[in-house]
Amino acid sequence: MMRSLWTAASGMTGQQFNIDTISNNLSNVNTTGFKQSRAEFEDLIYLTSRIAGTPATERTVLPEGIQVGHGVKVAASQKIFQQGSLQSTGVASDMAVTGEGFFRVLLQDGTVGYTRDGSFKIDSNGQFVNSNGYRLQPDLVLPPGFVEESLSISQDGRVTVKVGGDDEPRLVGQVNLFRFVNPAGLNALGQNIFKITQGSGEAIGGRPGQDGMGKIQHKFLENSNVSVVKEMVNMIVAQRAYELNSKAIQTSDTMLGIANNLKR
Repeated sequence: MMRSLWTAASGMTGQQFNIDTISNNLSNVNTTGFKQSRAEFEDLIYLTSRIAGTPATERTVLPEGIQVGHGVKVAASQKIFQQGSLQSTGVASDMAVTGEGFFRVLLQDGTVGYTRDGSFKIDSNGQFVNSNGYRLQPDLVLPPGFVEESLSISQDGRVTVKVGGDDEPRLVGQVNLFRFVNPAGLNALGQNIFKITQGSGEAIGGRPGQDGMGKIQHKFLENSNVSVVKEMVNMIVAQRAYELNSKAIQTSDTMLGIANNLKR
């Protein structure tokens, strides 16, 4: 069987994964805080018939070897944590991060997750929760009788609000951010949530705007960082690469047919 059949088949499989990645990026173009993914590939093991530097004579060596590859495989699917554009919402519980940093939320199983999605809500207990009811950590609870229109969150995360007939707003909490040495190593769970892995390193907490941490933009949300034009171009390139690999399979099949018909 011709080696090129399997080599080209690995190329088609790789481009299928590439299209899957691009499709997920495009489907989340309007997802708050979404970070695009990029498919990365590496070549497979080589069959070496001759190693470069093999002696040719007593005084000379061969300058080049003879190797043939066996195709391609997916090496990684990397999250690109570039800043997304900001959108003003006017909603008092919305926050966006400019720069490095994630919000921490308490998940249903008692563990913590991290998100760039700052579209929080205020529940019946005055607590900040996300769309799935996961509580912002550390807990941020507004006092009874607070005036929602007076809610303010500074760039360094200080939360102030007026209560009842107060003339001056009072400090009621602090929003902290968390960053990672290698955010691309985080494990995406869906629901805009990431979890720590050994590849990401431990979370480094801190006050917004200090020690390399990003800042909070109150009443804003961070849009997806997906570029529709770039993803469409990537899709065209992947489609053509898929077609070229299919042509290689067809050509190999034609060559095998010619060989089979030699005895006729």
